Amino acid sequence: MYDLIIIGAGVTGASIARRLSRYKLDILVLEKENDVSMGASKANSAIVHGGYAEPHHELRGRICYEGRKEFKKLDEELNFGFLENGSLVLAFSEEDEKELEKLMAMGLENGLDDLEIIDQKKLREIEPNVSDEATSALYCNGAGVCSPYEYVIALMENAIANGTDLKLESRVTNIEKNDDVFTVITENGDKYEGKYVINASGLEGARVSQMITQTDFTIHPRSGEYLLMQKGTGSRTKQVLFQTPSPKSKGILVTRTYHNNLLLGPDAIDEEEIDRGTHIERLAEIYDLAQKSVKDGVINLKEFIRSFTGLRPASSTGDFIIENTKTNGFINVVGIQSPGITSSPAIAKIVEGILKDIGLKLEDDPSYNPHRDPIIKYKELEDFNKVIKKVDLHLGNPERLVCRCEQVSEKTIRDAMNRGLPCNSFDSIKRRTRAGMGFCQGSFCRSRVIEVMEDELGHKVKSDRFDSEHSGITRVNKADINKFIKTLEKESKI
Repeated sequence: MYDLIIIGAGVTGASIARRLSRYKLDILVLEKENDVSMGASKANSAIVHGGYAEPHHELRGRICYEGRKEFKKLDEELNFGFLENGSLVLAFSEEDEKELEKLMAMGLENGLDDLEIIDQKKLREIEPNVSDEATSALYCNGAGVCSPYEYVIALMENAIANGTDLKLESRVTNIEKNDDVFTVITENGDKYEGKYVINASGLEGARVSQMITQTDFTIHPRSGEYLLMQKGTGSRTKQVLFQTPSPKSKGILVTRTYHNNLLLGPDAIDEEEIDRGTHIERLAEIYDLAQKSVKDGVINLKEFIRSFTGLRPASSTGDFIIENTKTNGFINVVGIQSPGITSSPAIAKIVEGILKDIGLKLEDDPSYNPHRDPIIKYKELEDFNKVIKKVDLHLGNPERLVCRCEQVSEKTIRDAMNRGLPCNSFDSIKRRTRAGMGFCQGSFCRSRVIEVMEDELGHKVKSDRFDSEHSGITRVNKADINKFIKTLEKESKI
């Protein structure tokens, strides 16, 4: 029997698992997908938010900054990729400037000490490519960007190294409680017993909660679409550039990713059904709005490589839900939308406190090791003419370049597969190593990656079952974008 069963291996479940793996506990994490970080945790803005965008009366407003302050140390321990490059909320009118004052007041109430409103002169000093139309900005020095899926992978790798069990492809179908013992049943027919259960199941949060306790909230998907440009384009902006927020969104942003791609988005649409596709009309509006933030030429659609949609698990309460329920020992940690990644270290601490208060004994494990070596580190690409010979090396040579665009070696792929966290698909390697994330989006390296995987595993990879390219999801691609560019050029001549 487990001391604790965590349902969901997104950023929330992984943060809780890693936090509690420092104690002498038997912990199990159940994840319905074939990998960790498969929901909102992998498809988002990747921003480590300042902590000024939500009011203090909301839980997410009170804990965002507390979470943000942990990221430097977490990155030092786990090596997932964090860049503290700062953020700017841009004002273009007197109305916008009033909004900056409101955000500033919320930030101060939330405890921020690195927040200021700056004028045009300072704005252009720290962000040369900002739009000439911007009149002022709210500057948060300590905000930044991270690699979100690498963060979750690092959390779970470290939790597993410290004794946590993980079961993938284990969707929970029922939960029972008898004599203070929970029985969690999966669609595979497996049954697991635990003293406490944490519901961190994202979009399925209400469904899972209803299995075992009174549930007075709903969870619905709020979709946001993004455009991603090729590597190297991100250096055109120094900070994360926001526009003044709307009631649903922090505003269209222009930012570099941790790995130096330019990222635009998201919009925010409340959905009734899950739709992970992208739509040219929505992306066109994002592109149009994003251009407002920067000088002409910063955003070039000819550098587009991918569109994607993130689905945020928005709760009917409008806030995070973190509570021991009426079924004592069953703890809901749901409705964790933005700023969920930033808040995740603080969320884990809250859950730890709840468990302690309701009777879980927390005894330090002297063998706990908080360190996790990186799979990859940020790098600028080498001149291809210098590395081209490595592409033609044979399978089994550690230095062989399996992916040309991101220059990923066979050694790196094999390392990713031998860390205690299963890799069952091409996409799982993609998230760990960046193979397939470059300009050709895997058209060259996909078969080569799978070749290495099958050699390492000793059996065929059922990649078609899992990978996004074979999932039936309809995404706007390069051909669609090129057609859109031609339409824009034609309209500009009329």
